[in-house]
Order: sequence, then C-alpha cells, then structure tokens
Amino acid sequence: MGEVCQEVNFKSWLSVIWRVCNFCMSLFFALATYVQINDPDAGLWMVGYGVPAVLCAFIGLTPHLTETLPWRRVADLHVMVSSAIVAMLGWRLYKERITEIFQEEQGREFSGLMLTIVWLLMCRHSGRAPVGMLRVSTAVAITVFPFVAWLYYYINKELTSNWPSHCKTAI
Repeated sequence: MGEVCQEVNFKSWLSVIWRVCNFCMSLFFALATYVQINDPDAGLWMVGYGVPAVLCAFIGLTPHLTETLPWRRVADLHVMVSSAIVAMLGWRLYKERITEIFQEEQGREFSGLMLTIVWLLMCRHSGRAPVGMLRVSTAVAITVFPFVAWLYYYINKELTSNWPSHCKTAI
C-alpha cells in the first residue's frame, strides 16, 4: 500500500512540475511576444510567440485541455505554419553558410520558432494520461534553456553589439 501511495505522490509531483514548466514557457513566449513590438514585421512574430504563450497558459491551468479539438487544431495549425517558416529560414541559413545563428536575425527567428514547434509537439496529448518522467525531464531542460540563454546575452553586451537596434531596445 505504501508503494502505491508513493507512486501516486510521485506522479502528482510530475504533474505539478509539468504545469509549472508550461507556465514558465507561457511567460517566456509572452516576453518574446513583447520584445517583437519594435520589430519591422512585429505582427507576424507577435502571433508566432503569442499563440504558444496562450496555449501553454491553458495547459498550466487545465492540463487535460490538450485533448480538446480547439486546442489541438490551433496547436497543429501553429506547428504547421511555423514548420514551413522554419524550413524557409533554415534553407536561407544553410544557403548563406551562416554558422553563428544567434548573431543573425534569421537565426534568432529560426531558433525561436523551433522552440515553439518542439514545445507544442511535446505538449500534444499530454492530457491523455499522467505525464511521465521523460517528458517532465525534457520539459525542465527546455524550459531552463531560453531563460539562461536570454540572461547570458543580456549580461554579455558584446555578443549583441552588432545586432540591429530594434533587437536591443525592447528589454
């Protein structure tokens, strides 16, 4: 009986961590939406980050929402459109032989959309059954990465010195 209680308690902790990761990613995507405000093509990128921000907030509030048709359709549409844009950006980065992708605007756009795609795919069907250790461990690693990267670039100003002005002024 004690082992069953421990397993239930462990699964409930995994669920809590999963929900916290989704709230954190919602916050990150909301920040990414905000910093697009002075971008020349702000509307496109605000939608690109705003949709995942809302979808992640919904998962944080109600994890089983991923099994509803509206959530799945919006997430699938976003992944499909983002995948097409990522393919075009990736081809451009490859064709121009760009290796330092965070120093190029297309590289940052490529990376941001890849993050939204990976996250939304990982969230898909997470409401069917209790989330497992692998999904939660992956979620924690993915959740920590953008915040650490953002902080790293914010602290090391020389890394952003050649970025366009609209990339330096939002936060």
